Amino acid sequence: MPAAVPSPLPTETVSISAVAAHAGVSVATVSRVMNEQAGVRAPTRDKVLASVAALGYRMNHLARSLRTAESRMLLTMVPDVGNPFYAQIVRGIDTVAREHGYFVLLCDTGADAGRERSYFDLLRMHRADGAICLDPDTVQHALSHESVSLPWVACCEFDPAVAVPYVGIDNHRAASDAVAHLLARGHTRIGLINSDERYLYARQRQQGYLDTLAAAGLPVQPQWVHTVQSLDYEAGTAATLRMMAEADAAPTAIFAVSDTLAIGVLSALRQLKKRVPEDVAVIGFDDIAIAAQIDPGLTTIAQPMRELGETAARLLLQRLADPAAQVPGVLLQHQLILRGSA
Repeated sequence: MPAAVPSPLPTETVSISAVAAHAGVSVATVSRVMNEQAGVRAPTRDKVLASVAALGYRMNHLARSLRTAESRMLLTMVPDVGNPFYAQIVRGIDTVAREHGYFVLLCDTGADAGRERSYFDLLRMHRADGAICLDPDTVQHALSHESVSLPWVACCEFDPAVAVPYVGIDNHRAASDAVAHLLARGHTRIGLINSDERYLYARQRQQGYLDTLAAAGLPVQPQWVHTVQSLDYEAGTAATLRMMAEADAAPTAIFAVSDTLAIGVLSALRQLKKRVPEDVAVIGFDDIAIAAQIDPGLTTIAQPMRELGETAARLLLQRLADPAAQVPGVLLQHQLILRGSA
């Protein structure tokens, strides 16, 4: 019978000294390998890692943080973790964070300034090293006086007047592109379903809608503009049913400022026996995964969601590496994705 392979020692019994003895190197060398520091030759590094695997050693991150005053933890604060828009952004943040030895703590703030402040207390107490904030820019203003003293960056929502690095897109231009597409298809009665105007994106997308219609010489009927307080599918459905109740004055196209709202629009139009896009065209915003799977496929403005998260993480890491550096704001490109709904 083959010889039994010895099991790794229980994790709590394995010390860094045991790893060093097993690998035949110094404790300092093991420490450099585990902390991904330079100055260790590749064969030695491989030998240390083999000993780590054989013994089942796990680095004590708590002890490390006490020694270095670093938690290796980054906060990601989102207003609604149930919104699928944030999923790819968080994945992008997590990918870059892990590449640099950080962990990510996902914080659901509910877009509440008080809850956001409580999470920022983790920065003040050095239980987290930095934060990425996706809350409304109006909520971020509550922290603007700490834009220098605390390491955080803004993602999607930002105020350029606040001295905080940010990443986002040009929402005004993106909304204008959506409305211009509907105009090019011959629509002159275009409705808007907008979300909570505490959000910068909601204000900018509505202004892009209004400015594009004005440039085309078209009036905006108040009954064609509906503001909802959530991005739930049901909110888009309810707003559409109210909008389409205008009989002879109902719109022939609807622009919704998120895909979740736009999918709700499609649901309402099915209830009303309206054909899409023959009777009413629909455009959404974000290009979440389900947008390509529904029938008809949703024409939408695609945001580079994963790239937004990756860029936000890199901006934060730049700020952590050099707190005095001037880290610029970044605007990424959007794209109009044409499918069957418009």
